Amino acid sequence: MNPVLLDFPSEFYTERLFIRMPMPGDGQVVFQAINESIEDLRPWMAFAQENQNEETVEINIRKSYAEFLQREDLRLHIFLRDTGEFIGSSGLHRINWSVPKFEIGYWINSRFSKKGYMKEAVEGIVNFALEELEAKRLEIRCDPNNIRSRAIPEKLGFKLEGILENDKLAVDGLGLRDTCIYAKVSQKS
Repeated sequence: MNPVLLDFPSEFYTERLFIRMPMPGDGQVVFQAINESIEDLRPWMAFAQENQNEETVEINIRKSYAEFLQREDLRLHIFLRDTGEFIGSSGLHRINWSVPKFEIGYWINSRFSKKGYMKEAVEGIVNFALEELEAKRLEIRCDPNNIRSRAIPEKLGFKLEGILENDKLAVDGLGLRDTCIYAKVSQKS
């Protein structure tokens, strides 16, 4: 089946969060969150290596919106349920619909870190992927030195399948980095 024909919700809730596909017009709040968090994002995220501006972020979001509709990449924006404030971004990436298999990535506005929001968001995304998309494999990949990022799959019961040594060029382009691969598999057939 062509993934474009797959119907599934484009938004869902967790206890404290509202999670939805990116929408045109999200650029301003996403740009603000990136700007507020740039020093925390820079060691880990490739997009944080370059100076961002609101227009560039909006263009990126509109591309993500189209990719969501085409089922090529499922970026998700995370908002506080009570106030509607944008707190971060996540999603289901590097999709292989024939399995189906997804990689979960995430970042949070520093103002909202250390409150359990990203763990809650990722748990909601895991449930969404398993229930709505019938995922058979979910992966979270991160730098072994990114302790906060590693804590999320560990708390959610993902298995560390291995650490790939010298797997990628470091985000700053200076040297190589290793990559932890965490996975959760569904036993449903």
